[in-house]
Amino acid sequence: MDDRQTPHETAPSRPRVFREILENLSPGYFALTMGTGIVSIGLHEAGWDLLSGILLAFAVLSYAVLWVLYIWRAIAFSGAMRAELRRPEMAFGYFTVVAGTDVLAVRLSAEGFSAISIVLVALAAILWFIFGYVLPWQVFLSRDGKPILSRVNGTWFIWAVASQSLAIGLSVIQPHVANGQSLIGLLAVLTWSVGVALYAGIAVLVLLRIVHFGMTPKEFEPPYWVAMGAMAIAVVAGSKIVGMDSTPMVDATRALIAGTVAAFWSYCLWLIPILVGAGVWRHVVHRVPLAYMPTLWSIVFPVGMFAVASINLGRVDSLPVVESIGHGSLIAAVLVWAVVFVAMIRHYVLLAWRSRTRS
Repeated sequence: MDDRQTPHETAPSRPRVFREILENLSPGYFALTMGTGIVSIGLHEAGWDLLSGILLAFAVLSYAVLWVLYIWRAIAFSGAMRAELRRPEMAFGYFTVVAGTDVLAVRLSAEGFSAISIVLVALAAILWFIFGYVLPWQVFLSRDGKPILSRVNGTWFIWAVASQSLAIGLSVIQPHVANGQSLIGLLAVLTWSVGVALYAGIAVLVLLRIVHFGMTPKEFEPPYWVAMGAMAIAVVAGSKIVGMDSTPMVDATRALIAGTVAAFWSYCLWLIPILVGAGVWRHVVHRVPLAYMPTLWSIVFPVGMFAVASINLGRVDSLPVVESIGHGSLIAAVLVWAVVFVAMIRHYVLLAWRSRTRS
């Protein structure tokens, strides 16, 4: 009798583990698609088409799976998702949906899938518009009694990343749109400008948070790397806008934008030793355990984006040193992607194994 009951008693263990994973799914998990997509773009631009194609396939797969999981979670755990939309530490992670969509659109466009890219960029534009008003409203006006400034973190920079990613997506689809090129040019400049303004404002808030409340090693989490990635993507977006077909808005701002990209790239380069040093301070000096968390993909994307920004800037402005730095950064990005990917697989395999042994 007991033997017959055992399967019925233990069968729910594995579904229970999946439900826990689904309930606690990170709002910023589309950084997986962002990181994979940007490394694929970098490899494509460097001529490593086979490896780039493999990562593209994984990016497409991750994008589809994440949409299924997010929708499933919105239905099954709507309360948890609504609570996240009011939490300053988590809400802005949802902008990874916008950035992931744009990055995938750009990579697919390079493979000739122009129609799919246009659809994805249109979807990203709608999500950017909705999230850009709804999420800040929820964070700033739906108070829970705790001070917001003390809860500002690196995920806030993803708001700026989403804006810049949309600018890149718009610049890529412009040649494939017969009508409305002037509107696309206007929107590209608008989203690039909004991204730059958001970056400046968020950087001030992060600095004020550090000055007023300090930061413990445990609080210095991977999303702070987005501070560099958000500026690197501004370099790429600016370069793409400068190269867009002539429209009134693009022509009016071309010289201004062209003059900023080199300065932005220099700032990115300056930030890298600070971020690496902070990581040493966190994990080596204070021995915070280095374990897999979804936010580790927030390191992959900035490193990959810096590589792409360096390659693009080096080629456009004939700066061979900058392009060489880009190729070196691309190697680092591939290695970081591989380490995080292996850590992710290991993490979920161990979860499955532990649930099996407990049963």
